[in-house]
Amino acid sequence: MKNLIIILFASLLVLASCKKNIDRYPLNNVAIDNYYKTAGDIQIALNGCYAGLRPTLLEEWQMTELRSDNAIMGNPGSTSVPNREKSDLDLFVPSTSLASVYTYWTTNYANIRNINLVLNALEINYNETNGTLTRGTTGVAITDAELKELSAQAAFLRANHYFNLVRLYGGVFLIHEPFSGAQALEAVNVNRSSVDDIYKLIIADLLYASANGVSLNYTAFAAANSGANLGKANAWAAKTLLAKVYLTLNRKTDAIPLLNDVITNSGYGLLTSGLTPYADIFSISNEMNREIIFAVRYKAGGIGLGSPWPNTFAPELSGTAVVNGDGDGFNTGTIELEAAYTAADARKPVNLGIWSTGNNRRLYAKKHITPVTLIDDAENDWIVLRFADVVLMLAEAQGNTPASLALINQTRARAGLGATPLTALTVPTDQRFADSLSKERRLEFAFENVRWFDLLRFNTTLPLLSENAVARLKSHYAFMFTSHYSRYPSPAPTLPTIQGYITNDKLLLPIPQREIDNNTKIVIPQNPGY
Repeated sequence: MKNLIIILFASLLVLASCKKNIDRYPLNNVAIDNYYKTAGDIQIALNGCYAGLRPTLLEEWQMTELRSDNAIMGNPGSTSVPNREKSDLDLFVPSTSLASVYTYWTTNYANIRNINLVLNALEINYNETNGTLTRGTTGVAITDAELKELSAQAAFLRANHYFNLVRLYGGVFLIHEPFSGAQALEAVNVNRSSVDDIYKLIIADLLYASANGVSLNYTAFAAANSGANLGKANAWAAKTLLAKVYLTLNRKTDAIPLLNDVITNSGYGLLTSGLTPYADIFSISNEMNREIIFAVRYKAGGIGLGSPWPNTFAPELSGTAVVNGDGDGFNTGTIELEAAYTAADARKPVNLGIWSTGNNRRLYAKKHITPVTLIDDAENDWIVLRFADVVLMLAEAQGNTPASLALINQTRARAGLGATPLTALTVPTDQRFADSLSKERRLEFAFENVRWFDLLRFNTTLPLLSENAVARLKSHYAFMFTSHYSRYPSPAPTLPTIQGYITNDKLLLPIPQREIDNNTKIVIPQNPGY
């Protein structure tokens, strides 16, 4: 049983449990400047920042997985406004006023504000000139060890938000100090910063978090932090995310030592034992296992803190056949993804479920389906970083070498494909290596909001890939046209029309039009193509 204690704090009502700390209700317009007195106050605020990750995930699958070749909208013929809007995202023709694009933007910035308040109270300041975090003198009663650990967690969370924003929108507002009181009037003068400047902050945050976060190995960390703290970001999470940032920037030589450090010293690793090691990663009876480096936590029990994913992703009109309370039919798997798996791949039945009634056959994201008693009240966490990502990122950074093939073979072997390992004979060229790595990551991380970011990154890190992001999506439309896109409401667009929608400009989302229209002080530029 999980004992729960409800704690009221400033702008957040935070639910703390012996296992998970999750906020419950946001409370606004409370004077915060004078609240932070002790380390306990900071910890409560930081718990709220962790909880602030959950609202962003409600929209993130639409910004990522739905726009990749893994997912589609479940009912192509639907004329409902929500379905058509999500289909517009899938086709890269979203309105600049699309609600989900704006909501994702605002929920990220709402939590960035919360995080900035924590860092500001601790006097951890970002120096824009040299791109570093510096430490001043805080008035909070806190030990040096506590300050380092809590501020490192906050820096990691801020970097995570900005990393997602910059990859999805390009240059965004760079806000690293809280605007409050009279300062709030200055917010309207903040325009979009360059992509380079956003990455400069992200790297500074993650370097700080790597240096100051808890660096116990997984076994020691789990033993010392059983319960709520097991879900907190540590130095290994920061190093993993920093390696992904460097890889995204094609700074492979910077990523490699970080990845090797995590592999050699963190104590995290691939789950390989048992009858179903891949399925065990996502089991609600095995949460925060040694493969999971960072996850967003949820808690079932009718207290408003449960995961919505089973009901969100189960097939629409499936009744109780898949999950209690029916499903929304969102994030539907593609038959193209289904065809990419071999029959022997143990990941296929974990990632893809099949629901059929009559001639209606639907694929759904089975890895996120767990039992629920109440609708939108599941137990399963959302995994953000796991060890398999570290292994495959190292292969990507090293390039086509025997060592890289051995790394890819680790996840393949766990999936039951050890009898057919990748070798220099089966992967004779750099292009074949790139294609093999791309496919392996697709099959391993399906429906984890990873594939879209991979497609973007591969444009830089795997230039010899058979298809860049735009070409890959054009092929996806061709594969899925007869079974899905041709069934759109009349007049359904032709395949050439759909393929024409996707361009390099459209790889970025539009800046929410409300941000542009509501600011009468400065002109905020829209992304090209919108």
